Amino acid sequence: MTGTWRAIGPAMVLGFGVVLATAPAWAGDEGTRGSPHRGGTLRLTAVSSAGTLDPQINYSSQYMQVMSVVYDGLLTYPKVEGPAGGQAVADLAQSLPERLDGGRTWVFTLRDGIRFSDGTPLAVDDVAASLRRIFRVGSPTAGSYYGGIVGADACLRDPAHCTLAGGVVTDAATRRITIHLTAPDSEFPQKMAFGHAVILPASMPPHDMGNTAPPGTGPYRIVFSSPDRGMRLERNPFFHEWSETAQPDGYVDAIAYDYGLSDEDALTAVERGQYDWMAGLKPLDRLGEMGSRHIAQVHVYPLYGLVFLPMNVNIAPFDSIKARQAVNYALDRRAMMILYGGSGIAAPLCRMVPPGLLPGDGMCAWTRGADPDHPASQWMGPDVERARQLVRESGTQGQDVTLIVPATAMYISMGTYLRDMLQAIGYHARLHPLSAAMESAYVQNTSNHVQISLMGWYADYASPSNFLDTLFGCENFHAGSDSSINMSGLCDSGVQTVLERIRTTPDQATTQQLWQEVDDRITRLAPAAPMISISYVDLVSPRLGNYFSTSLYHMAFSRVWVQ
Repeated sequence: MTGTWRAIGPAMVLGFGVVLATAPAWAGDEGTRGSPHRGGTLRLTAVSSAGTLDPQINYSSQYMQVMSVVYDGLLTYPKVEGPAGGQAVADLAQSLPERLDGGRTWVFTLRDGIRFSDGTPLAVDDVAASLRRIFRVGSPTAGSYYGGIVGADACLRDPAHCTLAGGVVTDAATRRITIHLTAPDSEFPQKMAFGHAVILPASMPPHDMGNTAPPGTGPYRIVFSSPDRGMRLERNPFFHEWSETAQPDGYVDAIAYDYGLSDEDALTAVERGQYDWMAGLKPLDRLGEMGSRHIAQVHVYPLYGLVFLPMNVNIAPFDSIKARQAVNYALDRRAMMILYGGSGIAAPLCRMVPPGLLPGDGMCAWTRGADPDHPASQWMGPDVERARQLVRESGTQGQDVTLIVPATAMYISMGTYLRDMLQAIGYHARLHPLSAAMESAYVQNTSNHVQISLMGWYADYASPSNFLDTLFGCENFHAGSDSSINMSGLCDSGVQTVLERIRTTPDQATTQQLWQEVDDRITRLAPAAPMISISYVDLVSPRLGNYFSTSLYHMAFSRVWVQ
């Protein structure tokens, strides 16, 4: 979900040899208030809505981008460009928390004078209630990010009666919030900066609010929303800019977000200036046109993101490690790169950590002449014969396999190739596309008995934990739930032992070594097949200025202006 920042030159190749120049951002040093660029309506479009408006439940990049200008947490990720955008900063808290007891206790002090968009004051009781609500509403990250809070175990077992007794202690007089953990967690500030820890009024109901947006504290508020038509955001009359870095006062007065255009029609509308920005991937057949005709409107930036195939380790045929290894060897990662858009926006990937987070970028165990004990320096090509042999050795040859993919043109193209690949190595494979809005929840629920699926995944913050722990930690597997992020169902004691050491280790160099151990172990177990690392292509209208993207929020709606 977040973007990583590496240097991008004046031009880069975007698919099929098309040279795409990256336009420079328009500098804007003046403050928002009183700026000649203040005002107007930012016009956005997307193929469809992205689920609930409840900020403690929604886990889509599309809506978390919106919610970043509507809600605040005690901490947040700043709306600044470059690597600093991945570092947690104070937001509703006066400063970063005080770390006590070796990382088992974290103390925050709430700012004075904060009001929600409905005018009610924000108090320490709202903070405590919001942390309890994470468990009561079944937030997707309740266990993985906040399960270390004292009392969280009871909340995960019985969400309706969650109290976090002893875990969250507040003092109204000093506006202090003290959070006690069962064990040190060196990444707890990063987790508190993530969007599911936003602060809502204590009166919010303990269930998914669906299409009703709770009051927030950001510069904008959602005043209208229809899952079929779109939403509208207007200025929050009670907003005060506490920190220009954390939550700046926006340039535009309103944001209109419409749904329903196909990706082809949306791209055309942005090119013509009918909309200022479109959500989602751009049609593959239009990348050349964008790169040659609309250079000044196109921006490319790499992400901490990947496309991969999670395989269910608890049901046939992928309960066999040899069957999972076979898929990894058979993958033509270059073909996946081309289908995604070309070498300008994708690269072969053999590990479940995208480039930039661990040493050894490019190393590959799943290529000709390599294995987990002797990885190659880079992916060289698929080894289909070895894959067929592994399928025969696994005893799974001839079994039925259904591949679930998002029902978009690009993912169906990738899925068609993958179905043929599965058939080529010995399975009776079929392709089952599902609506992109429901595929993730369907895949996560074990009741649907999904064997293998095609997924994209983006980091919530810049750490290997977002891939190795979030996707494969035992605590993130919840049978029968739509919020079981560990889609493969892996629960390995060796992985868990090292993860526990990481949580109690504050030294970054040591944690990097430990993350490499986890990465090596997960590579050997092969619960998923990593395919490609990815970059994002953004297209904006000719009237949009001060294009601004961050490592977490992508294009920051509060930073751009319109003519």
